[in-house]
Amino acid sequence: MKLEPELFKFLKELKKNNNRNWFKDNKSTFDFHNSKIKESFSLFFDQNKEHFKWETFKVFRIYKDVRFSKDKTPYKTHFAIAFHRIKPEHRGGFYIHIQPGNSFIASGFWDPNKDDLFRIRKEIEVDGDYFRKVIDNKNIIKKWGPINGNSLKVCPKGFDKNHPSIDLLRFKQFIYVKNFKDEIVLDKDFHATVKEHFKILLPFHDFFSEVLTSDLNGQSIL
Repeated sequence: MKLEPELFKFLKELKKNNNRNWFKDNKSTFDFHNSKIKESFSLFFDQNKEHFKWETFKVFRIYKDVRFSKDKTPYKTHFAIAFHRIKPEHRGGFYIHIQPGNSFIASGFWDPNKDDLFRIRKEIEVDGDYFRKVIDNKNIIKKWGPINGNSLKVCPKGFDKNHPSIDLLRFKQFIYVKNFKDEIVLDKDFHATVKEHFKILLPFHDFFSEVLTSDLNGQSIL
């Protein structure tokens, strides 16, 4: 379902007028676009949930939590959609960010918990070369570029600082990000473009899912 240019027009106006009075006066316009976003990506979810093993999807609220932020403007100036896989067998997240001049999709492991991150690092420790082949797959690199994510500046506790894959061991996140120009987001084939990019990452997700549901001997822990 194609997104309309009026969506970006509204978001640009919101950025210029990020205050409660303006938003109140334009609430009906927001409700219209919010409804269209939900309708569009509900369709995308229904069409692709079996392929990607998605269980649910979520359109994030426009309202910001400003309690711990220096920026006290009350509203986000983008729409965000997340797709969640069927756990515990299938792991990894999929994300779509819609914003004039800053739209992107992302997928991977944004905030792995302590146990999951330790298990991933143990896999790297045992077979870093294979791990690197998975994340540097030529099809992934062609569509997405190299993997992203915050890293430690030092070696994680309990691991060898001289390990040949120390660069991977320092990762705290494992994420791919792809930016899109506005005209791509508003194109009638945007859903197909997103699906194509997400599909290429399935071997990456399947590998991580196998790692996080097994021990180092390859035995299932489920």
